[in-house]
Amino acid sequence: MSIFSKIMDAISFKGTRPTQTGQHEAQPAPGASIPGLAPQAAPAPAIPPAVAQPPLQDVDVEAQLSQLAQGKTLNWQSSIVDLMKLLGIDSSLENRKDLARELGYTGALDGSADMNIWLHKATMCKLAENGGKVPASMTD
Repeated sequence: MSIFSKIMDAISFKGTRPTQTGQHEAQPAPGASIPGLAPQAAPAPAIPPAVAQPPLQDVDVEAQLSQLAQGKTLNWQSSIVDLMKLLGIDSSLENRKDLARELGYTGALDGSADMNIWLHKATMCKLAENGGKVPASMTD
């Protein structure tokens, strides 16, 4: 599962969007026959579940995060590291590099302040693109 998908799941409450299991029912091998029965045509291959996730439905991102942050001293409003910590997602440099690649960051993947500021803004913009309500101050 991508880092951004984990962020979406943590904010939108698990179960509000269908998940992709990647599991398929076992199918008999094509051309396999059972003694005493006439051969049958090979079954149609199973159709994998859709890869695209439907957009969030009116999830107030700021309200959800504020509720999660009660009693915690995290600067999730502007820090990608604190946002990830708040959501229970590993905020290591490696995970932030993965998130940066997912979101299309083209700068140096060095954990710099520039990279982290860009990541926070890009994450909030992507949440907004997917139907989340995000304050303009977090996407500008």
